Amino acid sequence: MEVDDSKQIILQVGAALKKFRKEKNMSLEELAELTGVSKLTLGNIERGETNPTIAIIWRISKGLSLPFMALFKSEDPVCLYRAGEGLRFTSDHKNWIVEPIFKNASYDIEMYRAYLQPNSSYYPEGHHMNSTEIATVMTGAIEIHVNGEVYLLNQYDSISFRADSPHSYTNHTDSEAVLHISLKYGM
Repeated sequence: MEVDDSKQIILQVGAALKKFRKEKNMSLEELAELTGVSKLTLGNIERGETNPTIAIIWRISKGLSLPFMALFKSEDPVCLYRAGEGLRFTSDHKNWIVEPIFKNASYDIEMYRAYLQPNSSYYPEGHHMNSTEIATVMTGAIEIHVNGEVYLLNQYDSISFRADSPHSYTNHTDSEAVLHISLKYGM
């Protein structure tokens, strides 16, 4: 995760995680078993001592049955999100960058701007059960694999699929690809 005000965001995520865990009457050990994230890492996140990756946050949100952005909810009545500014998450290999668009949106739908680096692939964690992912290529071309099928999307093409099924994104070009992604939760 890369942010201008990263320490504040890290503390916010930690406080939100602790709040949701306590609401579910769970110990750190129980949450660790449920999410596959170590107790030590979860404790460090709650105390704001570590900067979690996108994969870790997905595991936590799934384990708590919360939308991804619930840990970042904003109370501002008007939110402006400029490309390349503010909250950004990177994959472990730094080839996939995601910027939330409207982190205070309802818990049913989340919107993201995603950047896939040239000649690279991204294999996301499986998302929440019964969730739907809608991806639109804004620049470039992307190959999307869903349940063993391959779909080639060019600029402005869109695809919708069950996000809890295996899927991946591949950019075979020499230019960065930009996507808009919506995630609809079926909770």
